[in-house]
Amino acid sequence: SFLIMPNEITFHAPGLRRFKTSEYVEQDAVRFASISVTGTECALACEHCKTHVLEGMTALPRFDGSLFDLCCELAERGARGVLISGGCDRHGRVPLLRHLPDLARVRRELDFTIRVHPGLPDEETVAGLAEVGIDGAMVDIIGDDATIHQVYHLDATAAEYEAVLERLERYGVPAVPHIILGLHFGQMRGERAALDMIIRHARKFLVLVILMPLTGTPMVGVTPPPVTEIADFFALARQALPNTPVMLGCARPLGKIKADIDRAAVDAGLNGIAYPAEGIVTYAQSLGLQPKFVDACCGVNW
Repeated sequence: SFLIMPNEITFHAPGLRRFKTSEYVEQDAVRFASISVTGTECALACEHCKTHVLEGMTALPRFDGSLFDLCCELAERGARGVLISGGCDRHGRVPLLRHLPDLARVRRELDFTIRVHPGLPDEETVAGLAEVGIDGAMVDIIGDDATIHQVYHLDATAAEYEAVLERLERYGVPAVPHIILGLHFGQMRGERAALDMIIRHARKFLVLVILMPLTGTPMVGVTPPPVTEIADFFALARQALPNTPVMLGCARPLGKIKADIDRAAVDAGLNGIAYPAEGIVTYAQSLGLQPKFVDACCGVNW
């Protein structure tokens, strides 16, 4: 693990979407690609997503070839890293197992940085990810059973999310836990319990995101938590994990609230922000922070 640089802040812009502000203009959108191994198929169709998040990714099923072939083509266009994602089965797992031999080749032959969204991976999947030597397993950690049932439509418990953290730790797979603030229809509910679970296990860093009320989902009319509550949680996470990088990830509401959330992240001493709002780089500099820019997922260092 690397020591936290107190006077540095990293701004991330992965190629999930085109991103440009007056302060962040040099994004290379092809350098880090996102692939869904299921296309837009997902057995869960969660209340906050309804597969919309998968639509922005390159769909492997529509590509005429294997995952390795697709990565070779992306490499020719200038990619150096991938996020391997996809929809879940009804047990909350992204079907990664059959793609692991391809991922091992991607790592070995293309030397890609590899991040995965495994969902709730079983023992066999985690063992396979350890063999591939991935850069990070990005897992949403949910600390409230009602949220798991009502939002994710999953017959699982918070204990099963902790079991995933334990599994990743046991196999030495770098865990990149995410906590979605306000996931329970805009209310803060299981976030504190999720943070407690994360504290108990090895992690590469923590990513905090905020519920985004997306058009075309049942959550479209939901109000995210107030900025004061979000800021309090930022401070709590920072205090709880003084030696772990804590990042503000891609997902958060747009508009004026986004700039307020981003400012709160800088004030709380978070280490990085994905897709920073206009003015945030300057704001961080005004507090004496050195900005660094990376065209990839939170915490990727080329």
